[in-house]
Amino acid sequence: MIKIAIIIGSTKPGRNGEAVARWINEIAQKRNDAQFELIDIKDYNLPLLDEPVPPAMQQYSQPHTKVWSEKIKSFDAYVFVTPEYNHSTSGALKNAIDYLYAEWNNKAAGFVSYGSMGGVRAVENLRLIMAELQIADVRAQVTFSLFTDFENFNAFKPALQKEADLNTMLDQLIAWGSALKTLRK
Repeated sequence: MIKIAIIIGSTKPGRNGEAVARWINEIAQKRNDAQFELIDIKDYNLPLLDEPVPPAMQQYSQPHTKVWSEKIKSFDAYVFVTPEYNHSTSGALKNAIDYLYAEWNNKAAGFVSYGSMGGVRAVENLRLIMAELQIADVRAQVTFSLFTDFENFNAFKPALQKEADLNTMLDQLIAWGSALKTLRK
């Protein structure tokens, strides 16, 4: 069985991502085809990239990088929960991703996004990043509009169809994550 991280991609006070990620995790825990773990980048206290050596070298000097590396390395696939800020993903998520390189390689990623346009531009940005990290990203994604899936822009109230969308994305993610696990052995 593969292990999948559900990564909360915002550290902003009052963020919507935590509610979205908890909803994903609640649905994912009903499945029996993968193990899921909720990961909050806020818990890792990653300052703006402070490693003197490029991540591809894996010569980490900072304790927070070593802890982050071990956690990310332990997964076979990732669900990135991202807000859309200025047509892109959050700086905090980009920074957390940039801390590592080899730990991401030959794994799979799926996306759940939110924003005024459903966060689709943030996902477009992340797909480019995934290619450089040798992560296979799945086609299906889940998007949430701040206008229709959140009451007063902050109380998460997803439409019923979103659960089916999530399960479609997770089906693809588990298939790709399982296939790529054999490549890493």
